[in-house]
Amino acid sequence: MQLTLQQKLAKVQTEFKSKKSRFNSFGKYYFRSAEDILEAIKPFLLKYGVTVTVDEELILDAFSELPVIKTTATIHDEKGMTMSTSSIVGVDLNQKGMQVPQQFGSASSYGKKYALGNLFLIDDTQDSDATNKHGKDKLPDLEKAKSYIQSGGKLDAIKKKYQLTPKQEKELTTL
Repeated sequence: MQLTLQQKLAKVQTEFKSKKSRFNSFGKYYFRSAEDILEAIKPFLLKYGVTVTVDEELILDAFSELPVIKTTATIHDEKGMTMSTSSIVGVDLNQKGMQVPQQFGSASSYGKKYALGNLFLIDDTQDSDATNKHGKDKLPDLEKAKSYIQSGGKLDAIKKKYQLTPKQEKELTTL
């Protein structure tokens, strides 16, 4: 029995894994890139008789100063059937420290990552965008923090090292 494109895509979506091989030294976290996703999809292409393409379209709107890149990720089967998902990403031309080609390249990479993520159902709730605490852990012991402040320690020093809940911060501020 030959699988439909929907069945092939469902198999890929349930079997697919993509490593987070890139490291953000500023935020101290790992993330996956479009290149990581494309590399991870390759074994499935021959296995299920599909191909994947990524197309981009520059959208310029006369009413907006912001150029937009629409990225479409498409899976194709041998019968010519296709299924696609898209992402829309604005190009920040005011981003400091980047030349215009870098600004477009950054937006392009981001758009590809999310179009492919949508197609293969990559759950980014555990990705850096959702979980980054910028190197801070939760405050392990509120009583020790209270003692530290009562003995002359500063709340800012605790906040630099730990992620405080609003309730914890209020409690420590009132000491």
